[in-house]
Amino acid sequence: MSSRFLAFALVASLLVFGTLSVALTKSAFAADDLWYPGEGVKKDVYLTYRIQELDTANGDPFIMTMWFQEQQDSNWIVPTYVEFEGRVIQGTMKLSEGMAYLAGSNQVPAEMNEFIGGYASSLHWLDAFTTKSEPLSLKAGSWGKIAAIGGAEIKPAGTEKVSFQGARDVCQADSCDATLVSWHKGVDNKIWIVNEFPFPVKAETFAEQSIGGSVTQFKFELLKVGAGQPNITATGEVPKPPLERKTSSGKYAVTLKWEPAEIQPGSNVNFGISFADNTHVPLKDVRYDFTVKDANGIVIVDLKDQRSEIGGPEIHSVKLNSSGTIRAEVVITAIEGQTTGQTIESAEFNVVVVPEFPVNAAIVVATVIGLVVVITRTRGTSIGSTFGDRGNSP
Repeated sequence: MSSRFLAFALVASLLVFGTLSVALTKSAFAADDLWYPGEGVKKDVYLTYRIQELDTANGDPFIMTMWFQEQQDSNWIVPTYVEFEGRVIQGTMKLSEGMAYLAGSNQVPAEMNEFIGGYASSLHWLDAFTTKSEPLSLKAGSWGKIAAIGGAEIKPAGTEKVSFQGARDVCQADSCDATLVSWHKGVDNKIWIVNEFPFPVKAETFAEQSIGGSVTQFKFELLKVGAGQPNITATGEVPKPPLERKTSSGKYAVTLKWEPAEIQPGSNVNFGISFADNTHVPLKDVRYDFTVKDANGIVIVDLKDQRSEIGGPEIHSVKLNSSGTIRAEVVITAIEGQTTGQTIESAEFNVVVVPEFPVNAAIVVATVIGLVVVITRTRGTSIGSTFGDRGNSP
């Protein structure tokens, strides 16, 4: 072997070793244990979560899909889709690099604001502790305390496997190795983080009630990760009567019924309201306010100082002209002559007004059916064979 070849081989080996060293160094740097909301987010990726948050949509779950379309001046332009009660609400959020919502966008419809609040209070909640400017370690002994009386200490509690619907998109398996961030306040609260992933992949947290016990503060799960603009279609069932909601303190239960059960635009709807305590014993001599707002927050009906002598149902007739989700709110102001004081005992309900089947679409369907019937009679064939059914072929 010539000395020239040996020299070439030595130089090539050094180059390969140097390249590997740089790659390993970069890999080690990328895998540090610091994390903050938004870490690792990439252009043209979308994330779909199922979210439940105490103060959003009466605590009912909704699905939110965020598509990180592009960056402008270091901020993310994020077309966002909310699937709730059989429909899709669409708008475009602007998020900072740390995933904070930047208010003032005219591309967010009013009915989406509530769900953006749910996003901020759940997926983005950990930004109160760890931020892009001051990220914390997933191995730290403590991240601080929750700002509340007797606030619990929140801290990473080691690594464990966690299962969630979108696990295969993140870890190519049915579960992922994740850092558990937890705190105890009455019950155990848990959030699971996969390092280098922009948001936690799962959470189960709770809030204490004034009458004892706990309710879900927020709960979420990653459903899917994809690339490119997502194709979102409406999912879920339209709410059906009766609906029951506990009031703010949990002491009372309000039930809302309505007829017709399927509401279409232009309908006169009879709402029936009933009142009971949290053991379902009817309340007597209830004073209350009843408000109905349309999907844009415009007041349709605002009835003050209504009375229910024996717990209801009390009937109120309301004409609903537009489609979409309307918000019905019942506020109890007094029971048996005693006011509720500074406590606002309220219950909110979402009721969906379903658009009628479009006339044009009905004409098209009727025309297609007519053509199929004509073709069937002319050719003497069955509908199955017209669409390629070969089950009866010889």
